Amino acid sequence: MGEAAAARYVSLVPSLTETLFELGVGESVVGATKFCVHPRPALDAVPRVGGTKDPRIDRILALSPTLVLVNQEENRLEDVERLRAAGLAVHVTFPRRVADVPTMLRGLGELVGRPGRGEELAADVEAAVEEVRSAATGRAPVPFAVLVWREPWLAAGPETFLSDLVTVAGGVNVIQGAPGGAAYPEVELDGLQGLGPRRVLLPSEPFPFRELHRDELSRRTRIDLAAFLRCDGQLLTWHGSRTAAGLRSAAQWLHRPETAARSRS
Repeated sequence: MGEAAAARYVSLVPSLTETLFELGVGESVVGATKFCVHPRPALDAVPRVGGTKDPRIDRILALSPTLVLVNQEENRLEDVERLRAAGLAVHVTFPRRVADVPTMLRGLGELVGRPGRGEELAADVEAAVEEVRSAATGRAPVPFAVLVWREPWLAAGPETFLSDLVTVAGGVNVIQGAPGGAAYPEVELDGLQGLGPRRVLLPSEPFPFRELHRDELSRRTRIDLAAFLRCDGQLLTWHGSRTAAGLRSAAQWLHRPETAARSRS
């Protein structure tokens, strides 16, 4: 599908909404979820169609989109099936690794009639991969964990996108996959120290970790406070036009000097 004056896009994925604007077709975005917050203020006037897990199908249909963009992990299969049954075209994305993102960006660029811009965004991700790998040459991988929820304490397993991003940036995940293949296994805090993480990332979403949680975790795990680092969750998980910045930021977080990590963020 090439972009035309009649193109009307509804995005049910925050990272794809932002990517559509980065591709230069923001004027054709006629619907987005309540979690789509970038870019502002350009996105402020776009009608909202519910959440990623509970989209309002009636609102989407009323917008008469020519294409609905979804993600296999973030959105529910039953909603995709309802949209298709209603006669709407649905494009499903599912980048599981950083290496999948350039292909996704090139494909989206072709889909919306912006192949040149799609190539630019893809090339930026590829350049970021080379930068962080080059910077990590001669360094041992940094053992890390990424906690994504509190009570129960959940961590990103090795099969998740965000784990792959931090791994590409120069880390090695100390969390192993749980029996049954859970992407985000529950972790016991009293056993975390024994896994030997040098950096424990506490992203701002989906759970909004704050400074008090760093203190709590350091106390309960007996891991030095300097190992815990609050960070921007969108940079870790928003696959698309934000991935290049996510890689570069993750590399900085992994190799942040201990004295800086001790400071209040």
